[in-house]
Amino acid sequence: MSGEFESIVEIDRPVEQVFAYLADGRHDPEFSPRVQEITKTPDGPTAVGTIFRSTVKDAGMKSGREFKIVEYDPPSRIRWREQSKNLVTAEGGYDLDALPGGRTRVRIFNTLEGHGFGKLLVGLALSAARRDAPDFGRRIKAAVEASVPA
Repeated sequence: MSGEFESIVEIDRPVEQVFAYLADGRHDPEFSPRVQEITKTPDGPTAVGTIFRSTVKDAGMKSGREFKIVEYDPPSRIRWREQSKNLVTAEGGYDLDALPGGRTRVRIFNTLEGHGFGKLLVGLALSAARRDAPDFGRRIKAAVEASVPA
């Protein structure tokens, strides 16, 4: 079983700046409280093949996650796929559109998929993610606007 959730938010910053912020996954803890720590390999700019490894906490349990950038098209599109072998895995991305007045529309989405026993858990994970999606978008907006000068 699998399913998708998404959030769409408008950010008061130019698309190139928003893209640069979101492309560096090391910013994830600034808007995702479940991300405890995150690293990037290799050093240097994010590109297809970049790996982000994180420790996340869901429902009181910590797990390791590894995401690979599989598509990278500045300043409009980023896609990732989880490489780790967890009960529930994700793949998703960001779509960015420039708006008038130096603003940016961001669509974030993830498809969650259950594996083994995770097929029983994915519905709960998806329900929680969908409930949080509007707040998740607002946290991204606040984090970008706080980190990127106007």
